[in-house]
Amino acid sequence: MSFAGMMVVAMLLDLALGWPTPLYARIGHPVTWIGALIRWLDVRFNLDADTPTARRIAGVATLILVTAAAALPMLLAQHLLPDSLAGTMIGGLIAWPLVALRSMHDHVAAVAKPLTAQDLPAARHAVSMIVGRDTTRLDEAATARAALESLAENTSDGVVAPLFWGALLGLPGIAAYKAINTLDSMIGHRTPRFTFFGWASARFDDLVNLIPARATGLLFALTSACPREGLRVMARDARLHRSPNAGWPEAAMAAALTVRLSGPRVYANHTADEPWVNAAAPDPTAADLSRGLALYRRAMLALGAILALIWSLA
Repeated sequence: MSFAGMMVVAMLLDLALGWPTPLYARIGHPVTWIGALIRWLDVRFNLDADTPTARRIAGVATLILVTAAAALPMLLAQHLLPDSLAGTMIGGLIAWPLVALRSMHDHVAAVAKPLTAQDLPAARHAVSMIVGRDTTRLDEAATARAALESLAENTSDGVVAPLFWGALLGLPGIAAYKAINTLDSMIGHRTPRFTFFGWASARFDDLVNLIPARATGLLFALTSACPREGLRVMARDARLHRSPNAGWPEAAMAAALTVRLSGPRVYANHTADEPWVNAAAPDPTAADLSRGLALYRRAMLALGAILALIWSLA
C-alpha cells in the first residue's frame, strides 16, 4: 500500500468529480465537520472573562482535540486497509474530499471569466468568495491581483500541503493537516477574540506549511517559461510577505507571470500597507489571470507526475 499512490488516486477523483453538490447537500464535507467542532469548542472554552493565559491553554487543548478527532479515525481506517493495490485505491477514495485541486481552479476561473468580459462587478463578487479583503472598490488590476494571490497561496494550503502530508504519513497525515489548516483559518487571527485562543493554531499552521509552501514556489518556478527568474525573485522577495509561507508561492507566481503582487489592500476595518512582491513589474490583467490558471495546471500536472513516480518506485 503506497501513501503516494493514495494521493494520486485522490487527485484523479477530485479532478474528475470535485465534491459533488448533491453529496455536499446530503452530508456536507469533512472540512465543514471539522469547522463545526471548532465552533463548538470556541463557544465553550474561549471565554471573554478568562485571562490570556487561560485562553492560550484552551487554544492549545482545542488544537490537540481537533487534530486528534480528525487523525485518529483515519489512522484506524488506514490500519484496516489491505496492504495491496486495492488498499491504495480505497485509501485514495477516503482522501479524495481533502484535496481541493478542482475547486481551487474553478473558483479562480469564476473570477477570470467576467474579468475578461469586462464585467467588473461580477468579477468583484466572484473574488469576494475567495479573499478576506474588501472587494467593493477593487479595479481590474486589484481584482486580478487578489485572485492570483489567492491562487498562489491556496495552491499551497489546499493542494500541495495536504498531498505532501498525505504522501508522507498517509490518511492520518492529510486529515491532521486539514484540521490544523481549518483551525488557522477560523481562529488563527490577531483579533481581540482569537489573539490568545488561536495563537497555538496559527503557529502550528505556520510550521506544517514551511516545506509545502516552498515546494509550491518551486513547482511554479520550474513549470514557468523562465525558471531561473522565478527562483531569483522567490529567493529575493518571499520574505517581504507578512506570512512566513505565503510569500514563496506568490513570489514565484509573480515572477512567472511578470506581474507584481501583494502590496496595500483594504479589509473591513483597516488598511494593510504591505510591500510589493516583484515590485518593478506591472499590475496583472485579466489575461494574466488566465495565464496564472495555465501555470497552476502545469504545476499540478508536475506534482501528480512526481507522486506517480514515487508510487511506481515503491
